[in-house]
Amino acid sequence: MSGPTLSSPEPALPTGSNPEGSRGLQAVLKLNDFRKLWLGQIFSQLADKFYIVLMVFLIDQHLLLMGEGSGVLADMASGYGLDISTRTKVITLLATGIFVANTIPAMVLGTVAGVWADRWPKRRVMVASNALRALMVLFAPICLLPGPTWLGLPWGYWGLIGMTLIESVLTQFFAPAEQATIPLVVPRQHLLAANSLYQATSMGATILGFALGEPILRALHHGLLMIGIDGGEFLLLPLCYGLAAVSITRLSLEEAPKPPSTTSVWTEIGEGLQVLKQVPSVRGAMLHLVLLYSLLAALYVLALQLAALIDSLGPSGFGALLAMSGVGMAIGAVVIAQAGHRFSRRRLSATGLGTITWTLVLLSQLRGSLGFTLGLCGILGVGAALVAIPAQTTIQEETPESERGRVFGLQNNLINIALSLPLVLAGTLVSSIGLQPVLLLLAGLALTAALLERPWQRC
Repeated sequence: MSGPTLSSPEPALPTGSNPEGSRGLQAVLKLNDFRKLWLGQIFSQLADKFYIVLMVFLIDQHLLLMGEGSGVLADMASGYGLDISTRTKVITLLATGIFVANTIPAMVLGTVAGVWADRWPKRRVMVASNALRALMVLFAPICLLPGPTWLGLPWGYWGLIGMTLIESVLTQFFAPAEQATIPLVVPRQHLLAANSLYQATSMGATILGFALGEPILRALHHGLLMIGIDGGEFLLLPLCYGLAAVSITRLSLEEAPKPPSTTSVWTEIGEGLQVLKQVPSVRGAMLHLVLLYSLLAALYVLALQLAALIDSLGPSGFGALLAMSGVGMAIGAVVIAQAGHRFSRRRLSATGLGTITWTLVLLSQLRGSLGFTLGLCGILGVGAALVAIPAQTTIQEETPESERGRVFGLQNNLINIALSLPLVLAGTLVSSIGLQPVLLLLAGLALTAALLERPWQRC
């Protein structure tokens, strides 16, 4: 890849809001509009994770009866070779339907939503997305009402599937508008720190959202029930999405007026693709993100196999390995925020890819050790941060402002595809050739990408 943003350290330039030209988290948190956008991101990210937890909670507590899994559902599962002989297996199967409904719009609509994020005022897009998602969740209690069944499941489950699809569609508009707004409220020399903070809080929201979601839902349910109010669990998501909308509403975002577009959506998608063709640094950064998320998606599957080899963990404990990777990414993000501007983006990326290579090779050799496996997963997360944050910053800096929404929409499309396909391929490969060869294959891909950066050359 080429371009100044990849090949040289960033100078600490002074700005009006940062006269000393200082760097790091303190400097970026002094930016008033960035703080409002960041708070909106925190509440929105937490709400997205709480949403998945709420869906599983409702399936478990309200929509699934003991003995369910007979009749049409059992016949369909048997036809596909699926085992739903226990309640846990039925919940897993139904939760998978929620996951699929949440993923499909992300794979299909990302680029289209990015075009509209360029056409519309970004603040309004983000506020409307959060407000509409808060409103949509208020319909969840209706899905718990008794009614007919379809394919062996209560109608309310299919209502939750439909609601999840709509929620995910609204999210596709929020994501590119949010990413395109960061360069508008953050000076160029602080983008690396801003993206580092975003990455750290995203990992934190993922860990806290999934870890604390169910306890918070249960506490709200039982706490409000004590004062005679039923359905307290339904207040959490409107509160989080509402706080995100309020925080972003207060954003002072100066955008040039946008005249009505006379070109088609597909033409504008093509213009976004032209950015990748004409700007090598953006294209290279996008490829880095696709490769990284493909590796991480494969590791989601391999974590089950790695955990199964650890006597004190077992396959059901795979979440501990993923959580440790998230902790590593958060640590890496903080380090990059404080010191990343001193190094070239190319060397940061090569170092991150080299770190991932090293940890994958060691994971293939040290299988079965809890301490080593957790430590290596944490180090792998640090390597992932070294790749993801410079790449995201490069895309923000080098993409023309008028094209950012559609480029970030395309990015969301590619990343969601990168997250989906390896889930299938990794499981198939492990079944056919074994865990160790698959880990070494992934290490080889990461090493190849690191060598293509030519880190031995002067930057």
